[in-house]
Amino acid sequence: MDFITVLSFLGVAVLLTLMPGPDNLFVLAQSISQGKKAGIATALGLCSGLIVHVAAAALGISAIIYQSAIAFAIVKYAGAAYLLYLAWKSFREKESGLTLNDQKSLNYRSLYKKGILMNILNPKVSLFFLALLPQFVDQSMGHVPIQMLVLGVVFMLQAIIIFIVISFFSEKVRNLLLKSPRISKRLNYIQGTLLGIIGLNIAFSGNK
Repeated sequence: MDFITVLSFLGVAVLLTLMPGPDNLFVLAQSISQGKKAGIATALGLCSGLIVHVAAAALGISAIIYQSAIAFAIVKYAGAAYLLYLAWKSFREKESGLTLNDQKSLNYRSLYKKGILMNILNPKVSLFFLALLPQFVDQSMGHVPIQMLVLGVVFMLQAIIIFIVISFFSEKVRNLLLKSPRISKRLNYIQGTLLGIIGLNIAFSGNK
């Protein structure tokens, strides 16, 4: 695996990360509702979860899950249920209102754990790596699992950078929304809606 291959993979990874999907929408939702630090904590959790998926793809575990309809369904519906639960919690708090000082009381460790759990419970991520990583592996060089792990680290690093940028951008939007008391009381509602959409998308997606 040479430098050109890694660079090509990086280009593809950036394009795929920028496409609207569960992870960047989750970061967007957390950043708008709770600020950029919350978004960054969530992003770090999501990217930590990628380690599990990359390792699963490198060791062939993803292929086993993909071949087992029951295993795939269990992971998929568990992930969807978790996101819908988070959406429900947001809707319950939709009238509480938010201020710029709310960020001081946030539990960033909890947000980090949410990011990890949300990512691990999305089997589509494992299948994504299972399909993508082998295309950039040089079979002649051997050590295929190690090559896949290296590519996974590259993907994770660029994802962290992009998610952090999304977090900063989203807080700008948040600050504009907070200038309107009526809208600020609906930020949790916005977050709940986004989480609900992500959860339903995972629940009704297939395994192909």
